[in-house]
Amino acid sequence: MYGDRFGGRRFEAPVKVGERYKVKIESIGQGGDGIARIKGFVVFVPNTKVGDEVEIVINSVKRKFAFAEVI
Repeated sequence: MYGDRFGGRRFEAPVKVGERYKVKIESIGQGGDGIARIKGFVVFVPNTKVGDEVEIVINSVKRKFAFAEVI
């Protein structure tokens, strides 16, 4: 787990807003966004499909996942 609000160990997400990555879309989420993983951390990438290899930029980071867009 990347965060624990009850005083346990707290881990920072392995990605930051503005960082760029080359990723492969592994699956599709319930909302239809592609899902990639960076060091096991889930990143949602809209307008992609399974098997796509894309370059992304992170635009929002939450406790357990991030959102990115294709560049």
